Amino acid sequence: MTTVQSVLAIPELGLRLRTGSGLTGREVSRIYVTELPDPSRYVSAGELVLSGLLWWRKPGDAERFVGALARAGVAALAASGADTGGLPDDVIQACMRHRIPLLEVPADLSFAVITERVVLALAAGRDSAPDGAHRRLLEAAEGTSLAELLRQGALELGAPCWVLSGDRVVAGTEPGAPPGFVPDRRTGRTDTSAYAILPVRGRFRVPWRLVVRAGSWSPGLAEELAGLAGLVRARAEQVRRIGDRVAQPLFRLLAGGGGDPAEAFAATGLRVPVRVLLARTPDDGDLARELLGEVLGDSNAMLAEEGDEAYAVVEDTGNWPREWPSEAANVLSTLAGVAGFSRVFVGIGGPVTVDGLHGASQEARHAAEVAARRGDRIGVVAAADVAVHRLLVAGAPDELRRTVRDRVLGPLLAYDAAQGTDLVRTVRVFLEHSGSPTAAAKALHVHVNTLRYRITRASAVLGLDLTDFPTQVDVYLALHTV
Repeated sequence: MTTVQSVLAIPELGLRLRTGSGLTGREVSRIYVTELPDPSRYVSAGELVLSGLLWWRKPGDAERFVGALARAGVAALAASGADTGGLPDDVIQACMRHRIPLLEVPADLSFAVITERVVLALAAGRDSAPDGAHRRLLEAAEGTSLAELLRQGALELGAPCWVLSGDRVVAGTEPGAPPGFVPDRRTGRTDTSAYAILPVRGRFRVPWRLVVRAGSWSPGLAEELAGLAGLVRARAEQVRRIGDRVAQPLFRLLAGGGGDPAEAFAATGLRVPVRVLLARTPDDGDLARELLGEVLGDSNAMLAEEGDEAYAVVEDTGNWPREWPSEAANVLSTLAGVAGFSRVFVGIGGPVTVDGLHGASQEARHAAEVAARRGDRIGVVAAADVAVHRLLVAGAPDELRRTVRDRVLGPLLAYDAAQGTDLVRTVRVFLEHSGSPTAAAKALHVHVNTLRYRITRASAVLGLDLTDFPTQVDVYLALHTV
C-alpha cells in the first residue's frame, strides 16, 4: 500500500510536509495534476493532487481550490511555489482548515519526475498478480515507446488497447481507431458501449484517454496501464522539450530576433525543405504548443512557445498533404471540448530552404491573421492558399488598416450611410470583375447603364478615377481592410 508518508519517504523527491502531520497515513490511489481554480469535476478520493499553483493570484483563491480537494476526499496536495515565491500562506492556512496534508515540492524538481516515481511506487505497492502482470507492465514502461507498453497491456488484459487524443489515435494495438468508437464522418454515430475508457493522467492541457475493449480483465490492471501510459507521455514530452532547446536560437530568429539562419538551423538536425507553423490562442503559449504537437503527431518537428503563440518548424519531405489544413482543423475541433481553449488559429508558411525561413515565419503569422479575421473559433490557413493581397492586408496593424480604410473609403462609407445606398458593394463587385461594367452588372442583376452611373457617382464621391488601374488596386486593398 502506498501512503502519503511513503511518498514523503522517496529520497530523490525531497518533498517537505508543511501541514497535516497526523494525516500522512492516508492511502494514495493515484496521482493527478491540475492548475484549474476549481478542480471539483476532476479530482476523486485517494488522489495525490500535484499543482504548480498557477491558479493562485491573491489571498482567498486557495479556499475554493482546497475546499474542492477536501470535498472529494483527496489524500494530499503536493504544491510547488516556484511561480509564487514560495507556498503562499493562504494555501497553507486553507490546507490546515480543511485537513489536507500539504507537501512542498522543491522549486527545481520536475513534475514529470514526481509523476514517474509515484506511479512506480503505486504499481510496486499493489499485490503482485500470480502471473507477474504488474511486473511485466512496469518493465514495458521502462522504455519510451507507448506502442510497446500498449502491446504488453493488451497481452495482460487479453483485449486490444488504444490511446486517443480527441479522435486522433496516438497509439494502438490494432490498426486504426477502435471500431465504432470514433464518430463516423458521414453519420456522426458512435458506439462506446463495447469499450472501457480511462483517463491518462498527467500535467497536460490536452487530455488523453486509454480505450480498452470490454472483457473480463482486471480493472486495477487497466488503471495501472493508464497510469503508466501517462508516465510514458510525460517522459516523451520531457525528452522532446530537451531536444527543442537546441532550436531556441532559430525560434528567436523566427520571432524577429537576430542571428545567423544557417547556423541556427544546422543545430536542429532537421532537413530542408521545411514549413513554419504558428499557432495563436488567447489562452497561453504553452497550450498553443501542446495543440501544435497534437496536430503534428509523429512529424519530425521542433516546437517552442512565446507569450500566447507557439512555433513549429516541420520537415516537408515532399509528401505534405494539400488537405492538411482541413485535417488539422478537424483534430482541433475534437479537442475543443476537452482542452478548454477559447479560440485557436494556425498559420502555415513554406515550404522553404534555410534562406527563406524568416519569410516563411512571416507568411505563417499573416496566414494566422487571415484565419483569425474569418471569425471562426478554430482556423487553420496555409499561406499558399491565400491570395497575396489578403496576406499583405492581414499583416498590416489594425491602426494602419483603419487609417487606410478611412482615408480611401471614408467619403463613400459616409455617403452610403447618409443616402441609404450601397455604392461600396457596387465598387467591390466592379473591381472583383476586373473593372468590367458588363460582368459587374450581370453579377449585380442591374442594367449596364445603371452600373456605369453608380461607378461614376462613386468616383465623384471618392474624388478618384475608378477606371484607372493603380487607383483600382488602392481601392481594392482598402476594401479588404473593412
